Amino acid sequence: MKFNINYRLKAVAGCLLAVGLLFSTPSFATQQDSLAKDSTVVVATETAATVDTAATAAAATSETVSAAEATSTVAATPAAQEEVKQIDPQAYKNLTYYVLLFLVIVTIVAVILKVLSIYELTRRMNGKYNPLANNTFQAALLFIFLVLFLAFVYYGYAVWGSWAWRPAATEHGARIDSMFIVTTVIITFVLVVVHILLLSFTYIYRMRADRKAYYLPHNDAIERIWTIVPAVVLTVLVLFGFFTWRSITNIPEDLKNSALQVEVMGEQFQWQVRYPGADGVIGKRNYKLTTPLNSYGIDFSDKAAWDDIQASDIVIPVNKSVRFHIISKDIIHSFYIPDFRVQINAVPGMTNYFQFTPTVTTEEMRERMNDPKYDFVMLCAKICGSGHWNMQKKVIVVTEAEYKEWLAKQNKYFTEDLQKEFSALEAPAAKELSTASLN
Repeated sequence: MKFNINYRLKAVAGCLLAVGLLFSTPSFATQQDSLAKDSTVVVATETAATVDTAATAAAATSETVSAAEATSTVAATPAAQEEVKQIDPQAYKNLTYYVLLFLVIVTIVAVILKVLSIYELTRRMNGKYNPLANNTFQAALLFIFLVLFLAFVYYGYAVWGSWAWRPAATEHGARIDSMFIVTTVIITFVLVVVHILLLSFTYIYRMRADRKAYYLPHNDAIERIWTIVPAVVLTVLVLFGFFTWRSITNIPEDLKNSALQVEVMGEQFQWQVRYPGADGVIGKRNYKLTTPLNSYGIDFSDKAAWDDIQASDIVIPVNKSVRFHIISKDIIHSFYIPDFRVQINAVPGMTNYFQFTPTVTTEEMRERMNDPKYDFVMLCAKICGSGHWNMQKKVIVVTEAEYKEWLAKQNKYFTEDLQKEFSALEAPAAKELSTASLN
């Protein structure tokens, strides 16, 4: 026994000695880096001297040839220097630190376990060892974990809940919030009750010398309870969500037509926004008509498209219903405005719709948040490529008067360049086109 313990201590000491040798790695790396830098400087100096000599000799023969050679040689020199990339010595130091920290933690755990095993062996030798004492110890640890877990749940709701949650800024958002709160309350209740029962029972019913376990192989009443109750609760939640979604998406026809129409098109990696003109109708679009000038693919043979308005941001009036036409130019994107509780996919080849009524202006939201720079933001909720993170568009909610003033200052899609392009394609419509450009 003594020999085994000494042997293990020697092994641990050898591991710590090996870790200590790793500290020399950064210094070796620094020396190597300095040698590499010195050699790079020497090579660069010799290269520059060679370039000067070559340029002088070539100038006596031909000025054109010398200029070309000097240019190519000088251009190649920085490229050669850029190829030599050095590793920062701090990287070696960081690696050594984390490896050493890991080994120290492992060593501490190993020492604690070894002490516990020696303590257990000593009690066995003295005849005081109780094989069931470990059950009480583990049950106490689980009960302590239960207390910490419940404290963490409370902290999550009290601190992170207020940080991550704020009321919706739309009419339908209030219904979604109600559904979310009801679901969260039920889930939290089940979470707390199940953990209290699970972790407290491990202590109350732990194995002891004077207690015999009672096995309950079958009980119809208990099985009915744990089958029927969850099924009823889940059914209620599903129906709640179904009817909430229907109340949001099933819009009467007259409300669809009276709402402000806005078209949003997603593409890698930006959003395009189009408003209807004075006619209140968004012109047709055809992907076959996409050109460098007409990147949106608007079909200008449809006169309703002649007065369509291009916007850099999404600006909508407060307390007025807005119907969004959501499309995609290339792949699947997702139209997502967190503060409005709006999320629906933009799918190529089809148009999805989402209609809602904002109830809070941007200025009012800034006052609520106590943040003068706060803005509503429309994001893409589908990972659509390397630039997905940058697919966002500012959403500004203003009063009716401010909206009309902003709309009057926006430019039309049908610019003079597009009119010329369309005139070349549709020569018979040139006269009618010039009249349309005045609207």
